[in-house]
Amino acid sequence: MRNGSAASSRQSELGFAVRFGVASLATWRLTHLLAEEDGPGDVVVRVRAGLGDGLAGQLMDCFYCLSVWVAAPVSLVVSRRGRDLPLTCLALSAAACLIERLTGSAEPRVEDRPEDELALNRARHG
Repeated sequence: MRNGSAASSRQSELGFAVRFGVASLATWRLTHLLAEEDGPGDVVVRVRAGLGDGLAGQLMDCFYCLSVWVAAPVSLVVSRRGRDLPLTCLALSAAACLIERLTGSAEPRVEDRPEDELALNRARHG
């Protein structure tokens, strides 16, 4: 019986790893589409423009912020227990951010980097 239980546990862990890997790629792809691309027929760029400078518009302009919100529903596919959802969501967002960094697509804007914020404030306010 024990061998069957160990095999089942390994199979479950492999299933989680595959789900997490695929979900990480899907989170990156959807986040990249929404934050960085025009989309088919320029639909996405029009939606971003229509959202303007409000909270939703700003969210669409920041890959790193948007990845958390994209990862939230995707984490439902990966996690089997409700208590794992918050960490899975953050892990998927982190994976998407790592992929984004590795592909060199999005660099944090100057105003998004804490070390530059002080310099920006000094320049603005003398």
